[in-house]
Amino acid sequence: MAHKEIRTDAAPKPGGTYSQGIDAGDFVYTAGMGPIDPATGATVGDDVATQTRQVLDNLKAVLAEAGLDFGHVVKVTTHLEHLKRDFAGYDEVYREYFTAPYPVRTTVGSDLMNILVEIDVVARRP
Repeated sequence: MAHKEIRTDAAPKPGGTYSQGIDAGDFVYTAGMGPIDPATGATVGDDVATQTRQVLDNLKAVLAEAGLDFGHVVKVTTHLEHLKRDFAGYDEVYREYFTAPYPVRTTVGSDLMNILVEIDVVARRP
């Protein structure tokens, strides 16, 4: 089965040679999203909570373009610039968007490009 690109103006335009998301039949995969305002192209906020909200709103837009929402997400991968310092603030915002049963999740510390958080998800169609 061929896969199909997911593209929406409600999420930031790719900054390189990648898609915002890929529809692969039963599964949808998103690119790693940063805290970029899709309307302005600017980074939003200087704290992890504000940036996490923007990232999750961007992911929500890509999922919506595929007819899905956070209830369809089965896997979350998160990169935090300051893992120990920012995990609690990130997790607090994360709980505003996801409900039990929570997706599986990997959260790692990473050297990011002038942002505090980047997240990608895998969602499954019912």
